[in-house]
Amino acid sequence: MAQEWRALNLAHWEERAAVHVGPRGYDRSTHRAGRGRLDAIVEAELGPVAGLRMLHLQCHVGDDTVAIAQRGAREVVGLDFSPASIAAARALAVECRVDARFVVSDLYAAPDALPNDAQAFDLVFVSWGAIGWLPDIAGWARVVAHFLRPGGALYLAEAHPAALVFDDIGGSTDDQGRPGWLVPYFDRAAREFQETADYADPQARLANSRYVAWMHPLSDILGALAAAGLRLEWFHEHPRVAWQMFKSLVPAGDALWGWPKEAWLPLAFSLRAVRG
Repeated sequence: MAQEWRALNLAHWEERAAVHVGPRGYDRSTHRAGRGRLDAIVEAELGPVAGLRMLHLQCHVGDDTVAIAQRGAREVVGLDFSPASIAAARALAVECRVDARFVVSDLYAAPDALPNDAQAFDLVFVSWGAIGWLPDIAGWARVVAHFLRPGGALYLAEAHPAALVFDDIGGSTDDQGRPGWLVPYFDRAAREFQETADYADPQARLANSRYVAWMHPLSDILGALAAAGLRLEWFHEHPRVAWQMFKSLVPAGDALWGWPKEAWLPLAFSLRAVRG
């Protein structure tokens, strides 16, 4: 199964990378103007990055990586397993005249891909739709800790696992706009899905539509960080999220999405954890 899930997910993200840098993909106009937009949650929480060394794990096509570099980070490295994504990230950095380094690597092989960067970074940055693609959350936390200097911090912003138990791809919602059941919260088994639509370009149709993902309960995430030697500094839950996670979500201000009526369940969480 290990090789199968990697192959499926890689093909899926290679195709999505092409969509996301296409004419109906991500809006990069603010990057080209000199200060790339970060979503409102990250913008409010990340804090000053000027002078910091930052590693962006699972950086995809590099939009947030370049945006952080444009905010004055001293050194910025982005890592992703998709060659197409890294090629797009490098092209964006060149276009925006940003000094950033991008590396193609599986997340778990990152210490070997960056052999000179152990305990080198002030900040490890992970955001939006990243950790659900990983089977081993404890291994992920060890990779984060490997790269952080003592006193360095992880910033993580992610979809809330309590929301990920639901789904409305099939159009199943109640009269409050709440989606139907998808997967049990404590089900840690690999789950295969099929999705032909793209969240950035609804007109796109993905040929590589199959992928494999995992549910990671909050206790697993927080426990993995603690076991890797990181101390939780703060933890936030949010009724809004940075993309239209469900079809029933509506614009909720600041280019975020929220429930159409009552905010009955968190859609996102974020945290900062510091290496001792």
